[in-house]
Amino acid sequence: MTAVVFNAREVVTGSQLEPAAAAVIGLALWWYLAAVRRLGDRGRRWPWRRTAPYLAGLFVLVLATQSGIGTVDTTSFTAHVIQHLLLGMVAPVCLAMGAPVTLALQSSNRRLRARLIKVLHSHPVSVLTHPVTAWAFFGGTMFALYFTPLYAETLRSVALHDLTHLAFVLSGCLFFWPVVGLDPTPHRLGYGARIMYVMLALPFHTIIGVALLTQTKLIAPGITLGDQQTGAGVLWAAGEMLGVIAVIIVAAQWMTAEEREAIREDRRQDRELAAAAAALGQAAALGQAAALGQATAPGQATAPGQATAPGQATALGAPADAAAGDATTAPSAP
Repeated sequence: MTAVVFNAREVVTGSQLEPAAAAVIGLALWWYLAAVRRLGDRGRRWPWRRTAPYLAGLFVLVLATQSGIGTVDTTSFTAHVIQHLLLGMVAPVCLAMGAPVTLALQSSNRRLRARLIKVLHSHPVSVLTHPVTAWAFFGGTMFALYFTPLYAETLRSVALHDLTHLAFVLSGCLFFWPVVGLDPTPHRLGYGARIMYVMLALPFHTIIGVALLTQTKLIAPGITLGDQQTGAGVLWAAGEMLGVIAVIIVAAQWMTAEEREAIREDRRQDRELAAAAAALGQAAALGQAAALGQATAPGQATAPGQATAPGQATALGAPADAAAGDATTAPSAP
């Protein structure tokens, strides 16, 4: 096996179809768009701010497996590291932000939704998605690959090579889903805990990158020491950079959540003030009605609309017999 010097031109010129990965990516694309369409048929709109990251994640998977990166990843350690970062960090972050589990729950019928919920709440899923398990799987995969003969074996076995790609994607999804994902998870972390969770994983890339950078022994045949050191530097620098980007995403989500909570609190207070004002207005109206009822003596109310003939008005408060004399005793006209 001859070492290949990997460069940016290889990404385009070295492209070739990887049937298994292409089939899985195509199936994931078809399912997501079909679920969005089913949801739209029910009169519910799935936001583009979720569809776009998911499509971006699938594009990253295509770039990592179908382009020249996937073609030379067995002969160039630098290409392998770039592929590793795309499969294990970039794509999982994008896919998690697409909320596919939420889409599945909302677009499924009642029976399938109940089954999905049962699976999500099952004990195996709870253990597998626990932050400690995901953290150990994420870091342990890298240590096992580069500090054991496993990497060298993946260069000789196509099946093991493909399983390694699957392990990258799976470990990345398990790690980043509770960090930047929007789907319901059995172990939901607070935003502060998410930032600490990512920060604790950053040393993985630092330790492995520094170890490979300073190592003079090749970890697999067919690569050069310069290629190994270049790939180690990419793993170190890019791994930490992608981790920092994940922290920035979490911080942005935290700020957005705080703003939404502030808006909800303002609306709640506005509703309470409106209800209190309405209650005060109703109480004032009832008080005025009661005051008017007490001011009017029984039997003295005048029928609505009844007119008083001219000359018959009685002074307010005068007795009835004090009215100007009886018509039979009135003086005759001269």
